Amino acid sequence: MTRTFFVTGTNTEVGKTYITAALLHAAAGRGLKTAAVKPVASGCEQTPEGLRNSDALTLIAAMSEDLPYEQVNPIALEPAVAPHIAAMEAGKRLDASRLVGICRGVMSGKADLVLIEGAGGWRVPLTPRQFLSDLPRELGLPVILVVNMELGCINHALLTAEAVHRDGLTLAGWVANFARGPQEEMPRAEENLMTLRALLPAPCLGVVPFDPGADSRNGAANLDLSPLLSASEES
Repeated sequence: MTRTFFVTGTNTEVGKTYITAALLHAAAGRGLKTAAVKPVASGCEQTPEGLRNSDALTLIAAMSEDLPYEQVNPIALEPAVAPHIAAMEAGKRLDASRLVGICRGVMSGKADLVLIEGAGGWRVPLTPRQFLSDLPRELGLPVILVVNMELGCINHALLTAEAVHRDGLTLAGWVANFARGPQEEMPRAEENLMTLRALLPAPCLGVVPFDPGADSRNGAANLDLSPLLSASEES
């Protein structure tokens, strides 16, 4: 049975890709076959093979299944700006239905675990009437929330959890990620963690320390996939 989760964050630059790759490594450590999708990515670079995004390449390196780049990152946009703005400047039209079809193709493959990584936070526009959150909503996916541990993270995390719930989806788990610096540099870090554990309606999958080398295999050692896998089995 393929288990699929949508990975979102409290904002942009919170370590979603690092945590998604770490989850893939942790799943591989349990003997699971893994695949990932980065449906929309801005900030891509021109290469001889075409536009390539560093986040998508990180996911390709972390997952076990062999998928073509275009299936992992179907929408690659060059400017490092909001996807709907980058698409408008490139003369492209973003469409949630097309992304749903691509994700379903990966979900129907041989992977035991598929992770679909969002862009920015939860309510990222694709068009004036569509949001990237329409993708997990149409697929009915449980959500993993990456919380960047910094001042304001409680408000950001709770508002995101409320939006996920209003969209009719389940928050399957969350990860506390020290993306910008060591835990000891954040004032009252432990108290913030305790508050998040008490208020977020989902299990904490791990507290991931700052990793200056950005090696997601290090992050995998701090994650526990048991709540995700047991919930999937029960459903």
